[in-house]
Amino acid sequence: MTARAIAADNATLAQALREAADRLEAQAANPFRVAAYRRGADAVAAWPEGLQAIYARQGIAGLEALPHVGKGIAAALAELLGTGHWRLLDQLRDGGEAGVALLAVPGIGIHLARRLHEELGVDSPEALEAAAHDGRLQQLHGIGPRRAAAIAAAVTMLLDRERAFRQAGRRPAVGPAASQVAVPPVELLLAIEREYRALADINRLPCIAPRRFNPAGEAWLPVWHVKRSGWHFTALFSNTARAHELGRVRDWVVIYCADEGAAERQYTVVTETRGALAGRRVVRGRETECRQWYASQAPVRATREAG
Repeated sequence: MTARAIAADNATLAQALREAADRLEAQAANPFRVAAYRRGADAVAAWPEGLQAIYARQGIAGLEALPHVGKGIAAALAELLGTGHWRLLDQLRDGGEAGVALLAVPGIGIHLARRLHEELGVDSPEALEAAAHDGRLQQLHGIGPRRAAAIAAAVTMLLDRERAFRQAGRRPAVGPAASQVAVPPVELLLAIEREYRALADINRLPCIAPRRFNPAGEAWLPVWHVKRSGWHFTALFSNTARAHELGRVRDWVVIYCADEGAAERQYTVVTETRGALAGRRVVRGRETECRQWYASQAPVRATREAG
């Protein structure tokens, strides 16, 4: 399936916000978030000037100034106006399919996004940038040096734009070591996936029916929406070809998250099978941070056990 581009007229932009609200509501998402998207949709539909012109003239600040359009919705509208896609909506349409976060990168379609995730474990623009620089991208069949260089340039340009917004103070950093890059700390991601798996094990979550690998249309995939520490999280098991092939569907947890002003990010939490972290839950692409966090917890555990 190819993700369809969204037109830039106000009516279509408003419809995208409404569709996201409807899909989130069906998954028992935070009702305040659902209501915010609907208020934003009504404001966009009623605004007399085209948002494309406002964005071209004033940038994201012009979108944020509209009634009922805060930083989060403005970021979504900017993504739609700039790329014709909205990662959150693509993810909701595809039942949580891993890899859709890559669709924001120019030149990446849904087919290539799936291959990048399933063959290289790449499921976010940040992970794609790393793969481009360490040579893994060129190992993908059909990706030669010229195309790899073009993808590397596109993803770096995308991320540089996001970093510039954060450096200008438009997206505050989160976590104890607040940095210029606003990402949730690994301990928060690990806590979210741990609670998600616990709730899924006792059947406390609504289930959706993914379209891939589900010929009977069974609603089997638990999905959890929660807001913690200023972040909106969506957690669900990985419904990818690789996860099914390895029998790791319920081991790999995909987490989508966004702060109040950021476009959505995507992470995958798995059980590490090798090295010093073997047997522990880790966030793919952030193994070093996980290692540091687990090391910091060792003295705490030792003190508790001694007491």
